[in-house]
Amino acid sequence: MEGEQIGRLLRQAADHAIRYRSELPSRPQRPLHGYADALAAFDGPLPETGEAPGVVVDELAARAEPGLNVTTGARFFGWVIGGSHPVGVAADWMTSAWGQNAGNHHAMPSAAAAETVAARWLLDLLDLPRESSVGFVTGATVANFVCLAAARGAVLRRVGWDVEANGLFGAPSISVLIGDDAHTTVFSALQFLGLGHDRLIRVATDSQGQMVPDDFARRAADVRGPAIVILQAGQINTGGFDRFTELGPIARGVGAWIHVDSAFGAWARACPAFRHFTEGLDACDSWATDGHKWLQTPYDCGYAIVRDSEAHRRAMTIAASYLPTAMEGERDPSHFVPELSRRARGFATWAIIRHLGREGIATMVERHCRVARLIADELRGENAIAVLNDVVLNQVLVRFGADEPAERGDELTRATIIRLQRDGVAFAGGAKWRGREVMRISVISWLIDDAAGKATAAAIISAWRGVRETSQD
Repeated sequence: MEGEQIGRLLRQAADHAIRYRSELPSRPQRPLHGYADALAAFDGPLPETGEAPGVVVDELAARAEPGLNVTTGARFFGWVIGGSHPVGVAADWMTSAWGQNAGNHHAMPSAAAAETVAARWLLDLLDLPRESSVGFVTGATVANFVCLAAARGAVLRRVGWDVEANGLFGAPSISVLIGDDAHTTVFSALQFLGLGHDRLIRVATDSQGQMVPDDFARRAADVRGPAIVILQAGQINTGGFDRFTELGPIARGVGAWIHVDSAFGAWARACPAFRHFTEGLDACDSWATDGHKWLQTPYDCGYAIVRDSEAHRRAMTIAASYLPTAMEGERDPSHFVPELSRRARGFATWAIIRHLGREGIATMVERHCRVARLIADELRGENAIAVLNDVVLNQVLVRFGADEPAERGDELTRATIIRLQRDGVAFAGGAKWRGREVMRISVISWLIDDAAGKATAAAIISAWRGVRETSQD
């Protein structure tokens, strides 16, 4: 392919993307195809000969679009998924076209420099210790893994064990204290690191999924030797926050490294109206958060933030004779992530922060939390709908058939979710909370405003009324 052909192809792809985004408001807020239909659309024998580039791009768009969910729409509330802001998308398009591997700073200086500056801005936005290092990873799952790898190395080093060199064979045991309602990806990270997802000290949680300080204190009192404590900012179902000012001193008292899973809750620190929920969070040792949630970067983008940059480097540095070393004043991106070959995620992060600024990010967070309260208030006004959580942030947890026996309420809740998704006015998903079926509403796309919140509440109420009428026939 030559220059003119490449230009036509990229414009063709851009036209498909622009058309897709422009049609989102008018299409049902759900995938039009399920997995089986999507598989049938893509399936076929291995091509023996290639097809023309333009044909391939057109075919990809035609086959993929019916199976795409409207995560970039204004009425998507299914999971904590940001809306891929157009500025980030544009930066990400250029990132793909540039084809930069953010593996080291000598080969790709602009990719490394964008990360360096974006990392500094992130620490400023979230008001975390400025000496912290930041690894640009795929998302909070890997961010938790990276931070806990640094924690594992640091707490074992304190008792004379070099886990990076010697592994865990014969290493002193590490006590890990974690709340009963921690996110599943944290348990996965512990599994990947050889710390296990079952051999943990689980701490009781309250009705909002927050650690109970008295139970934490009792369990911490029995800890001896290396220890890691995992706290939470923004519980995935309720949006609740662990009490950092109460739990932190207890953890420090047993010499624990304190890690915070803050995939979306950390962004409360960027908004003065909600910052109080995170008091004491900055006194912890590491933090995992996402860019593709409240910062609205495209997928994939997350940040592993570690106060002790040396512990971070020891856990992650990839070295080889053909790779350049970092000199004074330089930052090698590969020292902070478990990937050598990876996407240059710093470009989109830099662009989004440059576009929104501190004020724009704070305004967006505050608006989303207001919309969450608006939806909750609308739903509370309807007969037999119960809002189960304190709507402190952007999460709303809903149950239908609140006046019915528990099993019947489960059936009605499942049916309401199915009907809402089938109607297609808005998209919300289901979950289990305290063993019962619930609808979980996550308000986090940059497009969501009060009007979208009211339309969504009305659609949920309509779906519920339809289910109730059918169930009474």
